[in-house]
Amino acid sequence: MIISSFPKFRRALLAWSAAHGRDLPWRRTRDPYAILVSEIMLQQTQVATVLSYYREWLRRFPDVRTLAAASASDVLHAWQGLGYYARARNLHAAAKIIVEQHRGTFPTSAEEIRKLPGVGRYTANAVATFAFDHSLPIVEANTARLLARLLNLQLRIDSTAGQQHLWSLATGLLPRHNAGTHNSALMDLGALICTPGQPNCPACPVREFCTAVHPAKLPLKKPRTELKQLTEHHSYIRRNGSILLEQSTDRWRGMWIFPRLANPPAAAPLHQSHFPFTHHRVALRIFKTKAPRGMAANQKWTKVEEVEQIAMPSPHRRALRELLAASAAGSCRNTSSYVNFNTR
Repeated sequence: MIISSFPKFRRALLAWSAAHGRDLPWRRTRDPYAILVSEIMLQQTQVATVLSYYREWLRRFPDVRTLAAASASDVLHAWQGLGYYARARNLHAAAKIIVEQHRGTFPTSAEEIRKLPGVGRYTANAVATFAFDHSLPIVEANTARLLARLLNLQLRIDSTAGQQHLWSLATGLLPRHNAGTHNSALMDLGALICTPGQPNCPACPVREFCTAVHPAKLPLKKPRTELKQLTEHHSYIRRNGSILLEQSTDRWRGMWIFPRLANPPAAAPLHQSHFPFTHHRVALRIFKTKAPRGMAANQKWTKVEEVEQIAMPSPHRRALRELLAASAAGSCRNTSSYVNFNTR
């Protein structure tokens, strides 16, 4: 694209957006806290999944002070099912920083917002743009794909050089005013028209500005790393209406899971399932075992009727529900099933 075409591009983009743009709840507010919540949730998670979590989160933690005052357990419980739990911890930490260091007033500059935990250039610019009407570029998954095709970019978009090209074009396209509307329109165009795989080029309002020769082959990225296969063994132990659980100290730090088993028994597992986790595909196997003589410091007995109130990662939560349902039906033997649980 050449600079002289930018105004015409923006007019075509905004005309399309006015007719076809998405109506999303976080676009109906200028509250920087609510916008930050949506942006953190949308990191590596699809809009359709985020919608229900976003509304429930704001009902439970309506402002930054409420979130800052919440316990880590309550925060993780509200986040369970969204996956990538570091995001919840970062959001919680950010709320505390805003309350403790900014007296509860959200910072207004992208530079200050970027200092918050878990906030990078895109997220900081998005909050500053949508909440405070700063004219700043944004580059995320949808806009990166769109811009790479407009440029016919033959560099990987996950490379330093590729990122520089994308941010440069995003900056050049930016209007002086109403940057939030412009940026939303770019994201919508990427999400609805310039989609992964085969884009809908005939319906694209800015196709005359696109220089892609083979748009379906763009953007270029580093080849995906092959998923490593892992198997994890855990215990299912019930006693007097309670279940023994263990608080994770690594992957799901702070959340409650079935106790780990170093050496699984020879018997068949009660439950088997698979779930993806970043660069791994994990086989979860749960065995019925006897109660230990002594408990580890990070273990506790939890009453069956109280397990829904504690934070558990989705694979363990779903396994527990299946096992409890099987127990209620009168049997806890061979109730295993293979299910693809997506922690996101």
